[in-house]
Amino acid sequence: MPPAPTNARISAKPARPLHGSAAAPRRARAMNAAQAEAFLRALAVANPAPETELHYRDPFTLLVAVVLSAQTTDAAVNKATATLFDAAPDAPSMAALGEDGIAPHIRRIGLWQAKARNVAALAQRLVVEHGGQVPADRAALEALPGVGRKTANVVL
Repeated sequence: MPPAPTNARISAKPARPLHGSAAAPRRARAMNAAQAEAFLRALAVANPAPETELHYRDPFTLLVAVVLSAQTTDAAVNKATATLFDAAPDAPSMAALGEDGIAPHIRRIGLWQAKARNVAALAQRLVVEHGGQVPADRAALEALPGVGRKTANVVL
């Protein structure tokens, strides 16, 4: 290896972080109620009819699509749900498919084993506890397998 040029300047000073310090990253300040309300109004004006890129037919298929979308792309979910929703368009038929029947349709998306298990259990719970209908209540949605706060917010 050739020796370093003699005119090279070596600095012992470490590079400075771009924003804040490395030990304590900057965090955005929380909005107060008035600021949050104004922000939401501005969003509603800018986009009065927001839409998802997920393909769905009704609240049930939207719920399943959103559950499947965790850690994958909407395009991949749309490919998987195209055949899944033809085979099982509602909660009773999805529950009847079960985990083993759902799995072949969703193998192309990440975490498909857990998602197949969750969708099968979710469909079964919808049939037993909600007459096959998607509840319009956040707590009831979050109680379903595979449904967290973000999924409940999207569906609501």
